[in-house]
Amino acid sequence: MKSGFVSLIGRPNVGKSTLLNSLINAKIAITSAKPQTTRNVIEGVYNAKNVQIVFVDTPGIHKPINRLGKVLNKQALSLAKDVDAILFLVDASTYLGKGDKYVIQTLKSTKVPVILVLNKIDKLNNDQIMYKINEYKDLYPFAEIVPISALKKDNTDRLIKVILKYLTDNTKYFEDDYLTSNSLRFMVSEYVREKTLMYLDDEIPHSITCLTTDYEEKSNIVNIAVDIIVDRESLKKIVIGKNGAMLKQIGIKAREDIENLIGKQVYLELFVKVIPNWKDKDRYIKELGFKDFE
Repeated sequence: MKSGFVSLIGRPNVGKSTLLNSLINAKIAITSAKPQTTRNVIEGVYNAKNVQIVFVDTPGIHKPINRLGKVLNKQALSLAKDVDAILFLVDASTYLGKGDKYVIQTLKSTKVPVILVLNKIDKLNNDQIMYKINEYKDLYPFAEIVPISALKKDNTDRLIKVILKYLTDNTKYFEDDYLTSNSLRFMVSEYVREKTLMYLDDEIPHSITCLTTDYEEKSNIVNIAVDIIVDRESLKKIVIGKNGAMLKQIGIKAREDIENLIGKQVYLELFVKVIPNWKDKDRYIKELGFKDFE
């Protein structure tokens, strides 16, 4: 038996959540083309014969502009410590920027093996992939460099084989059917937030968070209530939409995912609430489930 913990880190929008879902073969982390989709620490458990890997998906490391951003960075960096290996994910289809260099700088204090994962190689040819490998290899003593496409599941099997070399435990932490530490209430709120990312303009969803306030399971139906929290009145009107059309659309699509997750019919109620500047208030950051790591 080989087992251990592996942290996924990188700047926003490089595909960490897509990779996690691909490796676990289940949708346990929401995804979006918009940056900073992941806000909470999400654990996913990979199970194979005599192998168990606990992956920890962290918020994208970025230059914070509010209290929430600082908390998210601390979460990501804290969870790069007590693990067997770190997967440093980069978007190989874009240029090497300040964000990637900042993450590399933070890694220089760790003694944990760092595996560089060049994601989105489906957008590159072989010469471009080799160029990216050479561009990164002298910036840090990476234990391994693995090019992949998380979306296409290209070379992810090799990534698992590479990770196995660095696992240090032989303990089975969870049962074989255990996929994630996320609670159902958290998953529900995330599915709702994913739909706000899908349907609203770029800047709006980053002022939104979602909180499941009621979850009542009956024999043939699950009654669920979710608060969509925004930081100003003008956004509340946009989220609701004309005659409630936008909120209805978000609810319909979110309910589809929730019913697939739970396996039961769902009655979903969405409420839009305004908490001014919630991202800068410790009280609300804690109440909304964002843990401040030391």
